[in-house]
Amino acid sequence: MPDTRPARAPRSLYDEGCIAAHALDLLGDRWALLVIRELMLGAKRFSLIRAGLPGISASVLTQRLEGLEAGGVLHRVQMPEPAGVQVYELTPRGYAVWPVIEALCRWGATLPGHDPSKHISPSALMLSMRAMAAPQNAPCAVIHAGFDLGRESFRGTLVAGSWHVERGPAEGDILFAGTANLIAAVVYGKRPLDHWLAQDAPRFQGDPALGQRFVDHFHLRRA
Repeated sequence: MPDTRPARAPRSLYDEGCIAAHALDLLGDRWALLVIRELMLGAKRFSLIRAGLPGISASVLTQRLEGLEAGGVLHRVQMPEPAGVQVYELTPRGYAVWPVIEALCRWGATLPGHDPSKHISPSALMLSMRAMAAPQNAPCAVIHAGFDLGRESFRGTLVAGSWHVERGPAEGDILFAGTANLIAAVVYGKRPLDHWLAQDAPRFQGDPALGQRFVDHFHLRRA
């Protein structure tokens, strides 16, 4: 069961009355927003959170989780048997951070120097697609798509110009399988889907024409 104790006020990093500074007292620590990002599509075990953040140490991740829990952004949940493991899950306050992450994705896409060859976590890719979906390119029909990204899998629906995605079995009209970095190149790159399918990377199931219509929907919209 989640911990229902009232959240403690975060320590003050900036000692200001500004409400933006007040929010940053909780979110301004290094890695804090990215920890929230990793939980935005569902609860995870400590090891899976860390897998999405390869640059963080176990001790720092523990500190960030404890701080965010104290601030009411996430809580620990004991899963029932047979799993019986502890996971971390966002609270409503944590999920309410999504507009901040979405705005950072869109703003970051306009900045020079982005290197897409660096590590991209599966959750980061799915959320970037959620943020960067282009409504003007909305398909005529609803498209259900699944992604098998190794330790994490997702299923989502592209409808009315929006990408709605959740963690779960990779299932849908079209299926992609590969690393998050590879799928990011397929979705955001300039090469057509047929180029990738000819190399069998990523693995793909479904109608290639439907797959192309799907990936055409997403753009980084760089300046």
